[in-house]
Amino acid sequence: MLLWGVLAVALVVALASWMRASRLARKLEALNQSYWELRYEFTRLRSQVARLDPETELAEPPAASATSGTTVAYVSLSSMKKKPNA
Repeated sequence: MLLWGVLAVALVVALASWMRASRLARKLEALNQSYWELRYEFTRLRSQVARLDPETELAEPPAASATSGTTVAYVSLSSMKKKPNA
């Protein structure tokens, strides 16, 4: 009789866990959907602002602005070739 009681409790716990997992999966799906809608809306609004005020440029990412103080020179690959030993 004790075995049947343990089995019943385990079944109830498993059912409750399954219901909670499915509820969390639905919440995660709704959160993911909201995230992509927000990204879409942000991109759409950013393009509208760019069309309204084309003179202002969008802010550069911090990594790009950190290297803007250094100058980069072009070096051709032919100048880097090793000279053959004579």
